[in-house]
Amino acid sequence: MNLIGIDELDKSKISEIFSFSDKFRRGSLHESMLGKKLALFFEKPSTRTRVSFESAMLDMSGSAIYLDSHNLQLSRGETYEDTARTLSSYVDIIAARMYRHEDLKTLAGNSSAPVINALTDMEHPCQALSDFYTIRRHTDSEPASVKLAFIGDTDSNMAHSLALAGAMLGYNICLVGPKQAKPSSHYLNVESFSGSIQFQTDIRKGLKDADFVYTDTYVSMGQESEAESRKKLFAPYQLNARVMSFAKKDAMAMHCLPAHRGEEVTKEVINGENSLIWEQVKNKKIVGGGILAYLASR
Repeated sequence: MNLIGIDELDKSKISEIFSFSDKFRRGSLHESMLGKKLALFFEKPSTRTRVSFESAMLDMSGSAIYLDSHNLQLSRGETYEDTARTLSSYVDIIAARMYRHEDLKTLAGNSSAPVINALTDMEHPCQALSDFYTIRRHTDSEPASVKLAFIGDTDSNMAHSLALAGAMLGYNICLVGPKQAKPSSHYLNVESFSGSIQFQTDIRKGLKDADFVYTDTYVSMGQESEAESRKKLFAPYQLNARVMSFAKKDAMAMHCLPAHRGEEVTKEVINGENSLIWEQVKNKKIVGGGILAYLASR
């Protein structure tokens, strides 16, 4: 089994991943990855995703090998197909952070080992799972009564995965951004899910009754040439104290990091008492361990 996108999961599978995560948090998976090896195949830089997976493997008595694509034969023309066949001959699981989602699918399609999407241009499923694990631990409310508003670039990998995972789990998701960033129908059509996804351009309407308000960078890796135009487009959707006031009084701010203080979020919000961001960071490792143990158990 692979974890390429949220679509490959369902509510029961996510619940099972969270169950493994709970066990990892309690320290009961200490030797569950004994003798197993994880390849971290990264085309993009990483801090939290890389270190959370590496440290989770070490805590479960496994090992991790970091592979920068620039130092592999890929840089000299070897194909993703051959790279996948090679890596899966040596390791038990591959976590890949890649520019193009289609390249990740090619890698997974030619690997005999499970492949985890550690971020592509289309999705960031591990982060979304970690974030809803954080929300679950923060509130006892049933998902149907909880609203998460994502503000900013609503056609981003992070917004895509949050919307799908949230609706799958039964939460109410509102994507709040300019009409130019409205995501495709694939990320809005959730008839088979118990939760809901809405798109809203009006910030006040979008954040009304929100329990959690989430944002992410305006310029993802690979979009640097569009930086100035993107910053201008999303500037009105900055997550600041005024915008947070449109949500519930006790609403919590979320961000997957790295943050660009003064752009998509202000330092007052990210460091404020209603920030859940550092809990997100801690839980990235917990859920990373849960994902690894879940896939190893298949």
